[in-house]
Amino acid sequence: MTTPHIQIQAAAKHYGKVKALDNASVSFEQAGQYALTGASGSGKSTLLYLIGGLDRADQGQVMVAGRDLKAYSDEELAKYRATEVGFVFQFHFLLNSLNCLDNILLPAKISGISLKEIKTRVFDLANKLGVSSLLEKFPYQLSGGEQQRINIIRALSLKPKLLLCDEPTGNLDSANTEIVINLLSELAKQEGSTLIVVTHDQSVAARFSSQVKMRDGQILQ
Repeated sequence: MTTPHIQIQAAAKHYGKVKALDNASVSFEQAGQYALTGASGSGKSTLLYLIGGLDRADQGQVMVAGRDLKAYSDEELAKYRATEVGFVFQFHFLLNSLNCLDNILLPAKISGISLKEIKTRVFDLANKLGVSSLLEKFPYQLSGGEQQRINIIRALSLKPKLLLCDEPTGNLDSANTEIVINLLSELAKQEGSTLIVVTHDQSVAARFSSQVKMRDGQILQ
């Protein structure tokens, strides 16, 4: 039997007196595509952040590729975030002081990775996403949909095994929402990446055959 790419076992997370995650257990298969749904405050983003190494579980296990993230040192966890995980958030977090190409290349520069191969990949992704002409522009010159496409290229630039998206269409209209979800799904499939999309939008969730529903910090299914 194949070991799941991600396996969460009885994970709990508290923020003060708030129980954000409560004995949550769920698994995600390698190269699978999932919608993580639930009302605001249900624990969706908390679970995503634990999987992405942005936070640590207080209890339980968060296993990725057979290793518990709690066993990682801070340095190992930073490397994991930089090289194995691509993040796409509702807000793009692009730096207006850098053009789009430099924004995309920033994670590689920080990680000390050679830019030659990365640039070739970035230009290929930009061509696929129809934003090649925007790479020399600055984020403030782009529309919301264009900014999110640049964000997707940045997330995929280092060939992550895991693509984590937290409300990636939250600020987009319906036309751009469809474009972004289609791009995420298509690119993750091409790369063999596991894709997890947090969304409260049922029309977005309906596009995924695999859905994980949450309520009050617990997994419903």
